[in-house]
Amino acid sequence: MSKKIVALVGSLRQGSLNRALLHEAAALAPAGLEIELLEISEVPLYNGDLEAQGLPPSVTRLGEAIRGADGLLLVAPEYNYSVSGVLKNAIDWISRLPDQPISTKPVAIMGASMGGLGTSRAQYHMRQILVYLNAHVMNRPEMMVSSAHSKFDAQGKLTDESTRENLVKFLSAFQTFVTRFR
Repeated sequence: MSKKIVALVGSLRQGSLNRALLHEAAALAPAGLEIELLEISEVPLYNGDLEAQGLPPSVTRLGEAIRGADGLLLVAPEYNYSVSGVLKNAIDWISRLPDQPISTKPVAIMGASMGGLGTSRAQYHMRQILVYLNAHVMNRPEMMVSSAHSKFDAQGKLTDESTRENLVKFLSAFQTFVTRFR
């Protein structure tokens, strides 16, 4: 049975290494695993006054898509040793939805950075956030692409074979993980 995964990328830049990593993941996904990017660029900055006027349609659409998916893939760049503001903001909004869509959802986290630790600190912080949201987070294998600028070409194609192999293993493990919950 096919599994639908929705993904959020914590970078708005079209040429980001994290977007490139997600595109490679979608291309390398095993048979029966479909990965769809959900855009977060239209999500406004969280504001309780805005929430009191009603949830923005962009947030409602994200929640519906996550609720309808078998799993959630978070692509987390690392900004200042933590989660990017746009990804945290999107999750903050999603957390305000009734019938919380991330609760009990199988979630995997991956990320790419030019640094040597490959988004490990951002992923650690993301795990802390997901504990509060009651998500089921895949622990292993982890997917942290370090020195990512040397592993993708100018068109955003993954050129490093070892990283490609790790990504395939990561996706296969996530497919198995999702099946355990759905």
